[in-house]
Amino acid sequence: MVNNMWIIYALVSSIFSGLTSILASYSSKLNKVDSILITTIRTFIILILSFISTIFLGKLLQIITLSLKTIIFLILSGVSTTLLWIFYFKALDTGDVSKVTPIDKTSIILTLILSMIFLHEKITIIKIISITLILIGTLLTVNKKTTNEKDNKWILYSVLTAIFTSTTTIISKIGLNNIDSVLATFIRTVIVFIILMFIVIFKKKYVYLKDISKKSMKYVIYSGITNTLSWLFYFASLKDGETSIVFTIEKLSIVVTILLSVIFLKEKLNRKQIIGIIIIVIATSLLMFT
Repeated sequence: MVNNMWIIYALVSSIFSGLTSILASYSSKLNKVDSILITTIRTFIILILSFISTIFLGKLLQIITLSLKTIIFLILSGVSTTLLWIFYFKALDTGDVSKVTPIDKTSIILTLILSMIFLHEKITIIKIISITLILIGTLLTVNKKTTNEKDNKWILYSVLTAIFTSTTTIISKIGLNNIDSVLATFIRTVIVFIILMFIVIFKKKYVYLKDISKKSMKYVIYSGITNTLSWLFYFASLKDGETSIVFTIEKLSIVVTILLSVIFLKEKLNRKQIIGIIIIVIATSLLMFT
């Protein structure tokens, strides 16, 4: 059972990731504020909580024992994560979510290929079938009623999101080889926060702080807490598990997000979405139990 704890960690990560999406979405509905500023605030919450976790578990002093290679890959992971977030929000800001999501989810295929090339993981028939089914299920769950397109830049942003989603996972996996996952989460968050703060200061986005309502800020903080838990469990899973499988299991978050939106946001599911959810769950289960 111990050897398979990484599967449980990946599942828990997907739950908190889905919850983060709901809280972030609700916060956005309450108060329309610059996405990078909100992301910076959320990252600050993650930074504080990951630092507390590192201190509590007595992992902070491990920093002095880290190799140059580990430090470099953690920095690259932080940079890649920041670019992922920036391009993702740009994609959603300029494009229709029903078109952005399918392109973003192609990161599952890219991760499978990259994990084979750089991590020497095997591509099996089960993986191919599962990932194909998950992509089909994702397409079915996308709500196509939104019309948010401003120009065609969303295509480029969506493709870049998929690329950086995959590369972040591969780089993070390599960087986790000789470091505790909690400490790795903290160091990576430091990098992300520094880059985002530079953007906020350079573009003077801090002037919009006054526009954030107290209620909206409360949900930003909540989403920061759930995002922290999602990251901690994800990197704990990634450290010990097979990258392509961990990454795919975490994508169950889309199911969690949809179900929570039904419960808390009173959104309704159509038949196609229900079928999509069932397909995703079956495909993920196929991966977990093989």
